[in-house]
Amino acid sequence: MTIRPVAGRLGILTPGLGAVATTFIAGVESIRRGLSVPIGSLTQMATIRLGKRTDNRSPLLKDFVPLVNLDDIVFGAWDPIPDDAYTAAKKAGVLEERDLEPLKEFLSGIRPMPAVFDNHYVTRLHGTNVKTGKNKRDLAEQLRQDIRDFKKNNQCDRLVAVWCGSTEIFIKPSAVHQTIASFEKAMEENHEDIAPSMLYAWACIMEGVPYCNGAPNLAVDTLALIELANQKGIPISGKDFKTGQTWIKTVIAPGIKARMLGLKGWYSTNILGNRDGEVLDDPASFKTKEESKLSVLHTILQPELYPQLYKDFSHVVRINYYPPRGDNKEGWDNIDIVGWMNYPMQIKINFLCRDSILAAPIVLDLALFSDFAHRAGMKGIQEWLSFYYKSPMTAAGLQPEHDLFIQQTKLKNTLRHLMGEEQITHLGLEYYP
Repeated sequence: MTIRPVAGRLGILTPGLGAVATTFIAGVESIRRGLSVPIGSLTQMATIRLGKRTDNRSPLLKDFVPLVNLDDIVFGAWDPIPDDAYTAAKKAGVLEERDLEPLKEFLSGIRPMPAVFDNHYVTRLHGTNVKTGKNKRDLAEQLRQDIRDFKKNNQCDRLVAVWCGSTEIFIKPSAVHQTIASFEKAMEENHEDIAPSMLYAWACIMEGVPYCNGAPNLAVDTLALIELANQKGIPISGKDFKTGQTWIKTVIAPGIKARMLGLKGWYSTNILGNRDGEVLDDPASFKTKEESKLSVLHTILQPELYPQLYKDFSHVVRINYYPPRGDNKEGWDNIDIVGWMNYPMQIKINFLCRDSILAAPIVLDLALFSDFAHRAGMKGIQEWLSFYYKSPMTAAGLQPEHDLFIQQTKLKNTLRHLMGEEQITHLGLEYYP
């Protein structure tokens, strides 16, 4: 397999310049200046075992795979609010002054391009930095021009886009999402089922830019855009960053299933006060997030295969907007499990997490891995990046894999395969005749 060289500058574009994007950008710049280390990033801190255990070959991922150096990254964004990255970061309240002030000049220089934004899809946000056009196709073409201009003005060799914007209202796939022709016709007709996030996805694919969907929005995971990505040879992935409570579920649920313990119910509730919390306070936007969160347990536990253990378990998810908490989300989980002779037990988790702190390294990894995939000639859905998503995209007819540890194995085995190394199966064939 031929992998194109990593040389040159990579532009990382984020639709959205709020808490997640500014924390990501500030973090990368902090690391570049030696002020912090990239905790939470597989591309920067994880190792990968190669060959047999006795070979003692475990290089860092970034030394094994030709990934872009952090010094060769430039940042761009769109946002309906005109604040530069420093002002947006201050308002988001994720990072403390001691971490932001040394980066003030750098962050102040990153100003968002006017966004494609419509209050119909995100009712709780209002912005003035918004594009206007004769129809949605026109708005998408303006995004394409933004992409071309950014690449030229910043002397980038390649670009990648990671959606860091808000959760839109729940939209079901319809006829307009089935083919490229129907999708583009719907853009021209301003069809209600064509949301802004879909316009970003279309524009990026048309401009040869890998696209990662960090929100639960129906966007790049439509038949039309999957077909377009395959036609254009563009890697796509999604959806919804797996950060706090759902990440915990993909750790705990496989453990319950591995021990063949039963599950009667899993109650989850969250409080958060950032922009995401405000958006999710709208029932239509929460519906989109709820669908993403609810799918995880059923897929991991497979009640159709284990009805005695998991049939009809109760799964409840709640998100409550609580402004004093800011970005420091708190999640409570009550898990009612069943053991030997049908005796009940409980697991209780109180996770006081920082949502954007967990999401920022995911943005970095998705950008670097998607750029690598593009240079390796991969296209369409990148299932090996499921590790990073609540609702991983899969090929038609397949159930997504949610078990975090299976996802991690798939990610590393994909990298081994692309780099010409044997996959690790842990079978230990050396012990068999």
